[in-house]
Amino acid sequence: MKANITETSQKRIVIVGGGFGGLKIARELSNTDYQIVLIDKNNYHQFQPLFYQVATAGLEPSAIAFPFRKIFQKSKNVHIRVAEVSKIVAEQNCIETSIGIINYDQLVIAIGADTNFFGNTQMMENAIPMKSVGEALALRNTILQNYEDALITEDPEQRKGLMNIVVVGGGPTGVEVSGTLAEMKKIVLPKDYPELDFKMMQVHLLEGSSKVLNGMSDAASKKAKIYLEKLGVEVMLNARVKIYDGKNVFMEDGSSIRTDTLVWAAGVTGNKIEGLNPAAIARANRIKVDRYNKVEGYNNIYAIGDIAWMTEEKYPNGHPQVAQVAIQEGDLLAKNLKNQLLGKPLKPFHYKDLGSMATVGRNKAVADLPRIKFQGFFAWLVWMFVHLMSIVGIKNKLIIFINWVWNYVTYDQSLRLIIKPKTRIKK
Repeated sequence: MKANITETSQKRIVIVGGGFGGLKIARELSNTDYQIVLIDKNNYHQFQPLFYQVATAGLEPSAIAFPFRKIFQKSKNVHIRVAEVSKIVAEQNCIETSIGIINYDQLVIAIGADTNFFGNTQMMENAIPMKSVGEALALRNTILQNYEDALITEDPEQRKGLMNIVVVGGGPTGVEVSGTLAEMKKIVLPKDYPELDFKMMQVHLLEGSSKVLNGMSDAASKKAKIYLEKLGVEVMLNARVKIYDGKNVFMEDGSSIRTDTLVWAAGVTGNKIEGLNPAAIARANRIKVDRYNKVEGYNNIYAIGDIAWMTEEKYPNGHPQVAQVAIQEGDLLAKNLKNQLLGKPLKPFHYKDLGSMATVGRNKAVADLPRIKFQGFFAWLVWMFVHLMSIVGIKNKLIIFINWVWNYVTYDQSLRLIIKPKTRIKK
């Protein structure tokens, strides 16, 4: 079965994935002489850096998601399809999807990365990842429901497990989630649940290496740890998790932590797609590409963003899996594809590191920019400005800004809703 997409005389570029890279290239190629088909399993773009604020009731999911069809309403050459891609059939220049076969002249793989549990199936079953809006909302539901359950249990050990939260992974996501949860413990949750003793609640951040924010400077790492500990987070370095059974976290050193909630933010692996030569697959399921983002061994298939593995002299093990890499690769690939139409020479990719930032809580952030490193209140303001400007849609920017101002003035979030999907009974 073929998907119902009108065939034209235009060359067709199929983009699989509407994350930062896929969206960037689709926007740059909209209103060109190419026919663009953008495929994603969701009908919206999601802003991953703010998932943690959805998970901690700071923002609603709709504030960080934007419909693809809204973005491309005025682009007649862009076709949106909500589908999952199961296989690439390179010999026939087509892909197999849940809505049928889609042909392409050029294929761009921008499927991003998913949570890496490193083969630990028990962790996969019991831990809560945070790589989508849906998973962030599930974490919010779990945390809030746990406090509702803690109110009614008479077992002190069970109450302890319901109130304690463990975050595994000391990267930006782990640091941001831990800091926000610690602030909720101090300011927000005691007002909602005055019958509970929040001295019982502990937020643990477990990091397997010797420092948090491993990809940032030592100054940023040390300051982030100080901020977290001042907020009351128990930061445990060189702490390696062995098993989590849903009730207890067992460490390799023999210690354990009682918790019903474990947030897994400890690693990513590329999303899988069948059909490519195994020789083109690198470590962590990333796809090998050259400096033009062309997949190794193929003339008309490209990969960008987290899924792409490209080496440069400064990055012999591939680029970091961050939004800026995906955006810059999508931008250059779009320019190169335009140059192909015009018969102009192509430009090789070179990653320009614009810096890294992480927020640790109210008025607290760390920033490593190319020429300056700073921490504290100003870093927090810069972090907010950069993220606000990166959000798609003026309405979304306004909603987020209003939420942030309200939270700052009132020391409160007003979005602590337990929203559960209703299961429809089939007749």
